[in-house]
Amino acid sequence: MTKFSYSEYLSQFRNAGGKCNNVVSRRRGDGRRGDGASDEPEDVDPVVFAIRRGDVKAVDDAASSSAHRLLRENKDGWIPLHDAAFCGQTECLKTLLRVHPGSVDKRTLQEQTALLLAVSCEHSSCVRCLLEAGADPDISSKNKETPLYKACELESVDMVSLILSYGATVNQRCGQGWTALHEAVSRDNTDICEMLIRAGASINPPNTYSITPLIVAAQRGQMRALCYLIGKSADVNMQTCDGVTALHEASKNGHKEVVAVLLTKNADANKPTNSGLLPLHVAAQYGHHELVSLLVPVTSRARLRNSCISPLHLAAEHNRHTVAAVLLKTGADVNATLAHSHSVQYADRRTTALYFAIANGSTETAEVLIKAGASLSLDPVSPFLMAVRQGCVSTVSLLLERGADANTTIPSHATTFPAVVALCMNNLPLLKCLLDNGCDALSCFTCTHGSAPHPTAAGSHVRVGNNGYVLQNENMLHLTCTEPAEGATQFCEWLSSSVVCQWAGPIIDLLLEHVAQVQLCSKLTELLDSQEEWLAVKRKSLSPRPLLHLCRLRIRTQMGRHRLKSLTSLPLPDRLIRYLSLTD
Repeated sequence: MTKFSYSEYLSQFRNAGGKCNNVVSRRRGDGRRGDGASDEPEDVDPVVFAIRRGDVKAVDDAASSSAHRLLRENKDGWIPLHDAAFCGQTECLKTLLRVHPGSVDKRTLQEQTALLLAVSCEHSSCVRCLLEAGADPDISSKNKETPLYKACELESVDMVSLILSYGATVNQRCGQGWTALHEAVSRDNTDICEMLIRAGASINPPNTYSITPLIVAAQRGQMRALCYLIGKSADVNMQTCDGVTALHEASKNGHKEVVAVLLTKNADANKPTNSGLLPLHVAAQYGHHELVSLLVPVTSRARLRNSCISPLHLAAEHNRHTVAAVLLKTGADVNATLAHSHSVQYADRRTTALYFAIANGSTETAEVLIKAGASLSLDPVSPFLMAVRQGCVSTVSLLLERGADANTTIPSHATTFPAVVALCMNNLPLLKCLLDNGCDALSCFTCTHGSAPHPTAAGSHVRVGNNGYVLQNENMLHLTCTEPAEGATQFCEWLSSSVVCQWAGPIIDLLLEHVAQVQLCSKLTELLDSQEEWLAVKRKSLSPRPLLHLCRLRIRTQMGRHRLKSLTSLPLPDRLIRYLSLTD
């Protein structure tokens, strides 16, 4: 490289219009460099220009002729010393330190020292030079990172050893309360862990949230670091401020080997978090069925009974059907109920795992629970009604096979027609499923006003009840547990509401397939007259029903609802089954 005197360097710099064509990086406000254009001309000092070029002679000349320039700060608070450390220019660094030894710990606006910059860029020769010049290894940056912490982050064994040899405080914390040991463990670097422990690092230092290095290792599945810490007598049962242990974290993140090791080292599987959850709860919630199998034998049944929620509830809520199957196989009670203190947090006062599964759309888990014998009558609100509300035909069909009543009522809101009809107002396949399984279609055509004009209702209907539902603005059914209201809503009143009436024609058409001859009330007739495409439905209601259809309805009535549910299993010809199933 061609060497220039400082005066020649300054002349070259000025003649180039202040542009440094050979500088290939630009310093950002955080002290790092990014590939791109050079600094703005007014920001680049000729001394810095020389340092970046590694021109020691030019720096020496500057030191001799204008030493004060060596302390000039740029807009980020950097002096040439910082640039030398950042660029790894050890010889330039020595010159700058010889002229201004007191600047060794000068900080940038981000409170970075030259030592921290040299460590961050892994310039070990600069690190040694600065430490020999008396740099303080414990000065941290604005975010509380020390040179030792940064060396651990970079997994630089040599720099860690060097910094420790100059007396760095090994237990100093960063902004989040992490120590160098936390960082080394997070990298699964046991060599650095050993160096830190030998230098006096605390084995169980809690961070801001009381997270210890062992908990970090368990959370990230760092087996080498975990076994190393346990070998150094780290506390396997230490808890965070939320009561979380290493076993909780390993169970949450599915680290099977870590869980197995912790259990062999006497980790307590019955230590709850502040919210009362055991590691088994966590494993179930996150769907780790293999961990559930490991944790079930070491989890106290009494502790589970006294917890506010069972692992089975959590598996159901999050659709962990494999976990649910494992729990049931290992003896979990399929009909365990939620603690009252937890149940009252829900408007519908849900209590069973089955209800949780259905309410959260966990179809696979609901099927597992139903087949395991889950009761349909333990919740204040019927799980069957919730299944209809969710619109899942497969779950509804399964519940009907297991004895659910297609005419289940909502005591909190009286209706003269089956409430399930209102629950599936825009789901005709589901409505057909219910009607095929004995839902009372005839009651939908029973009206107290008949063909006479209906009185005009004032305002919108709001019906509230203590067993789970609210019929609000005439069409929305919500799950709550409130006081019952007086009066019963008729089908024609509900169907003529502003939101539901758009489906009136198809709904009436489907209902007519499940009844004999009926007379429509004036409100239903008015609805069918409102749209031209529904006039065919009106004609259908006025025309005599075919004898074939009437016979089918009579046979279905004689068979009864329970036999209809198992129609396909009866020893009947396929054509007859299709006829009775209303598919022909």
